[in-house]
Amino acid sequence: MSAVMMPGQPVADAVFADLVPRIDALRAAGHPPGLATVLIGDDEPSARYVAMKMQKAEELGCSSPHVHLPADATTAEAIDAVQRLNADDAVDAMLVQHPAPPQVDFDAVLMAVDPDKDVDGMHPTNVGRLALGILGPVSCTPAGIEAILAHHEVPVAGRDVVIVGRGVTIGRPLSILLSQKRPTANAAGPHVFGLDHPGHAGRRLLPDVDEACEAVAGWITPRVGGVGPTTIAMLFRNLVEAAERRAGRS
Repeated sequence: MSAVMMPGQPVADAVFADLVPRIDALRAAGHPPGLATVLIGDDEPSARYVAMKMQKAEELGCSSPHVHLPADATTAEAIDAVQRLNADDAVDAMLVQHPAPPQVDFDAVLMAVDPDKDVDGMHPTNVGRLALGILGPVSCTPAGIEAILAHHEVPVAGRDVVIVGRGVTIGRPLSILLSQKRPTANAAGPHVFGLDHPGHAGRRLLPDVDEACEAVAGWITPRVGGVGPTTIAMLFRNLVEAAERRAGRS
């Protein structure tokens, strides 16, 4: 038996196809979506990630103000940068890149972000909104996973779902998301448990699931082009939804 591959790119393409006319409408109304990015230090992978988001924002016709703080920046300086972006009407959402240098209290910086501008859906207010089913930014990778399952018509409703890993960025919010009563969710029992997995061996990145599972699984995402593209698409969906909410209040 060979697993059915579930590529994420078609899902991401469908999300962006929906977002483009909405962005055009916001621009026509004088409110182009603004995604701010904050980078603290000079970590190269982080810098590449932020640059990719800025480039995608510009391709979509969104503004992309950027704040780059030096590697010796303090927590107070990072919070001050976030508060300036909170007060900027041209900024609808912001991304504070993780990890931060060790002297910066990243949790304190995250707490300073206006929850309505939290594009990653990681502020405690937004985690609470997710748990209660209240409208707000949803953690991007879990939202992308649900979208992949829905796109490829993998049934979730009424099923037991096992989630390996209970981290705050994926495992825990995914368990909440898949348990909610929606046609693409409504799992009977999301079970979350931890598993020691190094994530890398030396300088070689490893997938979350052993590739040998393809021989026995019913469905599986490719190692490249799986969840990654949908995570980016959901980040921009959070941006556009934030811009639409703010435009409606202006």
